[in-house]
Amino acid sequence: MDYKDTLLMPKTKFKMRGGLINKEPKMQEEWREMDLYEKKLKQNEGNTPYVLHDGPPYANGALHMGHALNKIIKDIIIRNKQMQGYYAPYVPGWDTHGLPIEQALTNKGVDRRSMSDLEFRKKCLEFAYSQIDLQREEFKRMGIDGMWDDPYLTSKPSYEAAQIRVLKDMVDKGLIYRGKKPIHWSPVSESSLAEAELEYKDKRSPSIYVSFKVKDGKEVFDANVNLVIWTTTPWTIPANLAIAVHPNLNYVQFNYENEEYVIVEDLLDTFCEEVGFDKEKVVRTKEIKGANLEYVTASHPLFDRESLVVLGDHVTTESGTGLVHTAPGHGDDDYLIGREYKLDILSPVDDKGMFTHEAGKYEGLFYDDANKVITEDLNEAGALLKLNFYTHSFPHDWRSKTPVIFRATPQWFASVDNIKEDVLSAIMDTKFQVEWNKKRMYNMIKNRGDWVISRQRVWGVPLPFFFAENGDAIVDVDVIEHVAQLVEKHGTNIWFEWETEDLLPEGYTHPGSPDGKFTKETDIMDVWFDSGSTHRGVLDYRDYLTYPADLYFEGSDQYRGWFNSSIITSVATKGHSPYKELLSHGFVMDGKGKKMSKSLGNVILPEKVMKQMGADIIRLWVMSSDFEEDVRISDDILKQVSEVYRKIRNTFRFMLGNVADFNPAEDAVAYEDLYEIDQFMYQRFNEVINMVRDCYERYDYVTVYQSLQNFINVDLSNFYLDYGKDILYIEKEDASIRRSMQTVLYKILTDLNKLLAPILVHTTEEIYQHTPHTEKESVHLEYLPEVAEVDTELVGKWQYFLKVRDDVYRALEVARNEKVIGKSLEAKVYVTEPEEMKFEDLHGNLEQLFIVSQVEVVDSLEDGTEYDTVTVKVEHAEGERCERCWNFSTAESLTSGEDDICPRCRTVVDSLA
Repeated sequence: MDYKDTLLMPKTKFKMRGGLINKEPKMQEEWREMDLYEKKLKQNEGNTPYVLHDGPPYANGALHMGHALNKIIKDIIIRNKQMQGYYAPYVPGWDTHGLPIEQALTNKGVDRRSMSDLEFRKKCLEFAYSQIDLQREEFKRMGIDGMWDDPYLTSKPSYEAAQIRVLKDMVDKGLIYRGKKPIHWSPVSESSLAEAELEYKDKRSPSIYVSFKVKDGKEVFDANVNLVIWTTTPWTIPANLAIAVHPNLNYVQFNYENEEYVIVEDLLDTFCEEVGFDKEKVVRTKEIKGANLEYVTASHPLFDRESLVVLGDHVTTESGTGLVHTAPGHGDDDYLIGREYKLDILSPVDDKGMFTHEAGKYEGLFYDDANKVITEDLNEAGALLKLNFYTHSFPHDWRSKTPVIFRATPQWFASVDNIKEDVLSAIMDTKFQVEWNKKRMYNMIKNRGDWVISRQRVWGVPLPFFFAENGDAIVDVDVIEHVAQLVEKHGTNIWFEWETEDLLPEGYTHPGSPDGKFTKETDIMDVWFDSGSTHRGVLDYRDYLTYPADLYFEGSDQYRGWFNSSIITSVATKGHSPYKELLSHGFVMDGKGKKMSKSLGNVILPEKVMKQMGADIIRLWVMSSDFEEDVRISDDILKQVSEVYRKIRNTFRFMLGNVADFNPAEDAVAYEDLYEIDQFMYQRFNEVINMVRDCYERYDYVTVYQSLQNFINVDLSNFYLDYGKDILYIEKEDASIRRSMQTVLYKILTDLNKLLAPILVHTTEEIYQHTPHTEKESVHLEYLPEVAEVDTELVGKWQYFLKVRDDVYRALEVARNEKVIGKSLEAKVYVTEPEEMKFEDLHGNLEQLFIVSQVEVVDSLEDGTEYDTVTVKVEHAEGERCERCWNFSTAESLTSGEDDICPRCRTVVDSLA
């Protein structure tokens, strides 16, 4: 007789190899056909809502691993909430305006200057929509669920109108104004830049010390005393109108080689070293408090005008001379102090960074080229004391990668100062997973100046302002609402297509335009105003969403970007934050922690990984990543993740195969009737459920990843499933010990699959379809297993036994190495009873628990080996091997040759006859 036919070997069609590349697209098509996403929403309709609001990526270019990390985590969060019973719709969105799209078209050879603004805008829209289609299909291929057929786009008329209404509300509250103020300006892009559009890189700059001769000393100085300034931007010297000193600092006048100089006292020694003055020849002649220098005037070294000495708290003694070169048209502090002292906001540089006629002889020079010329002129005028060069961190345009300048231009501003305390209060009321991020956000707002919301571009939402004939700006909420209504109906192209009069309310008049002539603003809104208005254009607009949203989640760079602009516009218009909770992730680096770049050849694209390995491998990599920090990815890392996936898959395959003949409705054993080892695994798995549920709430997926690996590898594979083979394969199909174990196996199989469903969306669906006696169409219509009470005393007892088992295994390994035994079933184990437990309290078969043929518990073992918990000796098992279960037995029927299988197996086999 072939005893193999009498064994209950695992039976399942669930394959060992994943084949994700082919299976995943087919599965996604099936989900679409069954309308799974709508069924998930319908199932939870009327339940507590949960809204994760999607931050819009630019509709520009192929997706990278950062996109994958971002969207997959969002998908995990949403699916987790849906499986908890929340009504959790997910509306993806795209940022469709802005310079990135304009630049992409230029890179493709589109000649901007050969077409009208309207023609170029249409090209931009076509390109943006083409990118959306490409990105959307790739996101869907990652298994990301959502309203892909109805995303929000910042270029939709309804959204543009909502954005204009956000601006209208801010106008109504007096938060929008027009002024000439220094802003970050990119001469290459010919546009103003927001803080979020800057990146800091090293730049080599000239460092000059320049003397300004006193003209009117106000009885503090004699004429011709030299006030010494220091600057790293010689090109701004033509715009100098003042010299700032700190009122509370002490300044010193000294003589050196018959010239009188003034600098701050604390920097005298450093200054002498920098410019090469011999300290022995320096003679102090006067000490003055900074406050006494106010309104002293000096002659500009290059122009026939005066520079006024002013007081400023921004002056420090960290570097320079304590006398700060002040050009109100080229710096924030300079601008503020210029306004205080009613100075002109002089900025003699045009959009391209070229000097204008206001710069006199320097007209036509590019600002950076002017550094050398101006320095030479200062030297010729006898005002240059020293020229050095140094490398320092400097803001650059994040798109053109070129240095920016501070330049005063007429711009539209949103006042942040007027609502700053309210925004700070809203931040304090917001939940952060990481406290440091709350401080980071708080300080960013605290130190933020007014927001430049105008951009000198055409691809975006126009600023709905008009100008009268006399130049007056028309900032009228009724006019803005009229424009919003037109935009809602026709889109923003009308701003570039219609005559100005057609954009104004019928019969509109203004005292500044007696002839009824008006012009319209040509600037557009900053794209951060676009995306910062999503709370109005999406959350407020769609009645199935909630405002504020439960969560905003984006990359850590968005603390100065989308998080920032969103809370400002929300607090300004609604009085509270648009999000209840804020969460962020780091950047994706290569395996060595370096930034990915084509030049380094270290770029890994999600599209390629999905074609080679499948989306679930990327999703498992996301689960393995501590995403709140920068995360790493490489081919080697993905191979390691694939190995973990293979182990997970094979464990599920084993469980599926061993519950094929189990019907939970008929065969399940009540908890109190389970064998104690099965009760232990039941309780141990409850611990896992509780841990995973808790980690899901804290977005701690890396702990889930590590803990589930440990549970699968240690608790299941190395212990429970290994132990169970002797029961699952050998015993009668309906034996109580077998049904007891199957009851727990079925629970672990089905509930562990649910726990993994938000992450391994395709594999868990495949497992679900191979699981007998499931009730739903899809695992994604199931709910997560509930948090359960844990019998910690029982778990503790068996956890201690596992330590004993480890000691026995160590002894078995020694015996195997010494050729005493081969497989563990060839062993007879002598073992002392551990101090902290009695073996009889396990209520189990020690031979099965140790997976050996014979166990003898003894009081002492003089010739045994002492381990941490017990003393063990291993010998070869006695008797003969059963040809069915491979256990050794001393049963007479087997040892006499009367039978070739043990009595236990004989009972099972005879029952099959």
